[in-house]
Amino acid sequence: MDSSPNESFDACLKEALVQTREWIPRWLTRLHETLQQRESAAGHLHEKQALGQARTTLESHREVIAARFLEAFAESVEGALPSTASKVRSLKSLSFDELELMGDEQVQETVELARVQQVIKMSADEELVALNARMSRARGLQRVRIEANPLRSEVVVTALMRALNGLHVDPAVRSRWLQTGAVALGEELQGMYARLSALLDSWGVVPAGYTVIQTPQGRAPAAAGTEGGVRGESVSTEAVRGPEALLTLDHLHQLLVGNLDQAGNSPSDQGASGSGNAMVRTLAAEVVTLMLRRLTTDERLLAPLRDMLQGLKPALLQLARSDPRFFADRHNPARRLLDAIAERGLAFTSEHDSGYAAFASQVRDVVGALQAPGADLPDRFPALLERLTRSQAEAMPPRQAQARGLAVQTLMRVEQRNLLAERVAAEFRARNDFERAPGVVRRFLTGPWSQVVAQARMDAAEKPPTPASLASAQAPAVRYTEILPDLLWSSQLAQASRNRPRLIKVIPGLLRTLREGLDAIDYPRAQTEAFFAALMGLHEAAYKTQRNEPVEDTPPSVQFEPDGDDLWMHPGEARDTGFMEDALVDTQPAFVDTEILPRDWADLKEEMADEQVQVLPVGAWVDVWHEGRALRCQVTWASPHGTMFLFTGADGRSLSMTKRGVERLLAQDRLRVVADHGMVDDALDAVARQAWINSARQQ
Repeated sequence: MDSSPNESFDACLKEALVQTREWIPRWLTRLHETLQQRESAAGHLHEKQALGQARTTLESHREVIAARFLEAFAESVEGALPSTASKVRSLKSLSFDELELMGDEQVQETVELARVQQVIKMSADEELVALNARMSRARGLQRVRIEANPLRSEVVVTALMRALNGLHVDPAVRSRWLQTGAVALGEELQGMYARLSALLDSWGVVPAGYTVIQTPQGRAPAAAGTEGGVRGESVSTEAVRGPEALLTLDHLHQLLVGNLDQAGNSPSDQGASGSGNAMVRTLAAEVVTLMLRRLTTDERLLAPLRDMLQGLKPALLQLARSDPRFFADRHNPARRLLDAIAERGLAFTSEHDSGYAAFASQVRDVVGALQAPGADLPDRFPALLERLTRSQAEAMPPRQAQARGLAVQTLMRVEQRNLLAERVAAEFRARNDFERAPGVVRRFLTGPWSQVVAQARMDAAEKPPTPASLASAQAPAVRYTEILPDLLWSSQLAQASRNRPRLIKVIPGLLRTLREGLDAIDYPRAQTEAFFAALMGLHEAAYKTQRNEPVEDTPPSVQFEPDGDDLWMHPGEARDTGFMEDALVDTQPAFVDTEILPRDWADLKEEMADEQVQVLPVGAWVDVWHEGRALRCQVTWASPHGTMFLFTGADGRSLSMTKRGVERLLAQDRLRVVADHGMVDDALDAVARQAWINSARQQ
């Protein structure tokens, strides 16, 4: 088949829909037969009746299920975009906060989904991996992206759940269908994936490559989301041993909403009294244990800090007895204290870093205070939190605080000027005489000169005119704009060569105004002279041209013109903000032979490219390659329009860069995200995923 990658992709989707019309009825037949066999073999009356009910209900709804399943799957396939992945439940996407907002039916559906996906993975994973590689290539991708395949198993299972949820059947019947038919469904998908891979192979579609990730020793199992070094969507499902096997998704959900006691029938009093709440306290203790296990094995924190966090375990377990939900409340002093220690701990990459010794001493004091015996333990957390927060604030010298404030004010002004410069550049482009000007002049007007005019307009707005100024010469912003007709006319050979007297008259004032404007923003002298040399060359050519017949205009040159992301800073502004000018310079990747981050950074960059969102959230910790070394910084401020970012290191040093600079450093691998949200959030999300895994294993 001689076709483009997109044609192969579309043809594969059409073939998948054709095959689905065949295997869905076949799967329903196999499900019916399996239910009938288990009903006949059932030894208990209750089990026989339940299987019989599931079988007879399937008989009456079979045609509706087939039609709705096919319709839901076709809708998912017709979208055929990675963005549809947000509608598909996967283990990676489950968060602790989201679980608290779920209803009981949603939790049960999530568990059923996990069980079916686990069975399908065992049957069809090998064929799916191969199909993912070819589908990614068919979409023109060089590297495998799981989301590029709208035929992946979780999309199929989600479509099935949508079809079943629309039926008015007993949830127990639906669950039995899913449990009984999971193996057959996996086998049907296995066959379809194998046939589609063979079809793409016959069309000449070669597999895309998988990104190989080397996992450092000692990393928390769920951190990387990888298997065997090749990125996939699965999360570590190692054999669960010990008490964590007790925690299921349903139990965790009931704990979070405060509706779990030993009997499981009535709301509990959050463990405040009686042995009836033993289950509540046990589950709360299990969550604390798993949360701390994740934190204390997370290599983003230095080993001594992880040991100190482990020392908090007795106090947190004791707190869980009286306040089992403290970890779910972001405003709880104990949760805030844990957040504060973990977040500040990310600032340090070595025990020799500036400020680490003082911080470690503070954390040791906190641990010691919480390990002291006494019934007043819950009352100690607020005071310890306040002390830790105050000591961290006092650790910053006033001069650094003032410098950070100046940097923020300066970056705000820079963003305002650049946004205004974009509008000025748009005004210039809208002129009738703009397109016929040479490329060097067009680039100058939409680049530095738009900055000159923007700065002049801001100055005029900040300094209201006085009677004296009104009587004086024309305002700079007006003069800088009124030279445009002369500049554009004089730079066009065909026009300027016809009127040499006018050319001689306008050049002196034009050059004087241009130089004045560029000096007003401290534009680099070398670049200024380079532009003037080019402009004078155009003027000289027009002056020397003498023809009896009119000179025809030449079409505008096709040359690069800077877009609105180009930014100009005064040298003083760059100095006040620690602006990284080298962020806009192409270099080779700098992070070589360094430890891989807990998250697949390639995926994070793709998410940033796919989603028009702020590049880095405030509070994120990053490693920036700067001045020959990796510098650990936190994003402490982002401009209102997300075009400027301020980074602060553990030593109080500030760096700034534009959004374009951040994206450039990402592409060059000179900037890596260490944590884009809280470590405690990460740990609790891992607890929720472990609960989901436990639920999926319980049949």
